[in-house]
Amino acid sequence: MFLKFLKNITKTISIRLTFWYAVIFFLSFLIIFGITYFLLSNSLKEYDHEMIQIRLKEFSIIYETGSMEDLKKESIKEKVSFQRDPFLIRISSDKNETLFINLPYRWLEIDLRELEKIDIPKEEQWITVCSKNGKSKFEIATTELLDGNFLQVGKSNKERERILLHFREIFTLVIFPIVIIGIGGGAFFAIRALYPIRQLIKSIQCVVNGELGTRVPIPQSRDEIEELVHLFNKMLEKIELLIKGMKSSLDNVAHDLRTPMARFRAGIEEALQSGEDIDVYRNALIDCLEESDQILKMLNILMDISEAETGAMKLDKKAVDLTTIINETLEIYYYLAEEKQIIIQKSLPPNLLVTVDPDRMRQVLGNLIDNAIKYTPLGGKIYIIAYLSNGNAIIKIKDTGIGISSEDLPKIWDRLYRADKSRSQRGLGLGLSLVKAIIEAHGGRIEVISEPDKGSVFTIYVPSNLESLKLTT
Repeated sequence: MFLKFLKNITKTISIRLTFWYAVIFFLSFLIIFGITYFLLSNSLKEYDHEMIQIRLKEFSIIYETGSMEDLKKESIKEKVSFQRDPFLIRISSDKNETLFINLPYRWLEIDLRELEKIDIPKEEQWITVCSKNGKSKFEIATTELLDGNFLQVGKSNKERERILLHFREIFTLVIFPIVIIGIGGGAFFAIRALYPIRQLIKSIQCVVNGELGTRVPIPQSRDEIEELVHLFNKMLEKIELLIKGMKSSLDNVAHDLRTPMARFRAGIEEALQSGEDIDVYRNALIDCLEESDQILKMLNILMDISEAETGAMKLDKKAVDLTTIINETLEIYYYLAEEKQIIIQKSLPPNLLVTVDPDRMRQVLGNLIDNAIKYTPLGGKIYIIAYLSNGNAIIKIKDTGIGISSEDLPKIWDRLYRADKSRSQRGLGLGLSLVKAIIEAHGGRIEVISEPDKGSVFTIYVPSNLESLKLTT
């Protein structure tokens, strides 16, 4: 059981991140220690060699300007000045026979006869002699004197080794806290770095449990994790919008099909109860056909609204002249306006260029103009104005119709909603919902101002996207 738990926990990203952080931290520390140790060792060695060279020159000057006795006196002072680590001073003949030697106590660890066996170097070379136990080394520099003798000055490396040993001991004492700090730091940074991921997992679990409104808290790290969380939240919003749209569409379809299906059934029952009257059968079939067309129309509009609201509507955007689209749409409704003696006035600039789906824009304009004619009494007026402002194409459709009450105004965009005054007119109550959905799918908006018995003004704002326009021919 424990082995299984251990195996599972080692698979977690946080444990692996902690492990690798600690390993890298520890290896980095070892590398830094190694480099520092190497530099310190070389620095101490160079310092020792420099000190030996300085003393070698000093003693050679004393000998050559004075005598052997002067050198002996200086060697006595040397023992007093460098009590901790005095220098070896040796004068030998050209046959390497010792003529004079000042031997510090530490040099008792070596066999001095070894010095007489080593050939005196003719050039500046270092002689290294090991102690009897092999733990210490003694470094000697040699120079030739004017009388043909040789002067040798040496120094033990014990002081240098003592400093390096102390440095290694400090490292040994520090390494365990460093390992603990490495593991602790790795765990801290792993937990901190993976916190947004854990929040992401928690949010996904909430979504799996049906909580579609769940969002991941956005970290203020300004890195790839923050970007991931942003994209994930956008994806959740998209999914939630699609699911709500599907649910709303299904609810609306179920609700809206009841009335036409009831009429459908009533017509069939009436035909069946009429006996063998062919005219009744024919009229029942005609009614059924009309109701089926109405149902199909309702379903198509509901699907269009759902697609537009969820961002799934495919818009065939083109660079077009909006003035031309308005004029083409008005041509269809001039006849209806003439029947009600309604005057349509327009103020349209030439070449009002925008990037839109022309068919969908005709659908929007058709709905609004049809409503304006439908709810404007005989002899009324309709004004259509279009212009460009602040990167938006703006279309205003104003009528002198029955208007909309303040209670009904916020609800006119709802699906299947019909105000009391509009119930006498034939319609599905889906037109304005579709208009709003199409405009918003274009990245625009629609506003309305209305007062009862004074008419309404619908204002459409559509981004012109002039920088990407290429007028289609």
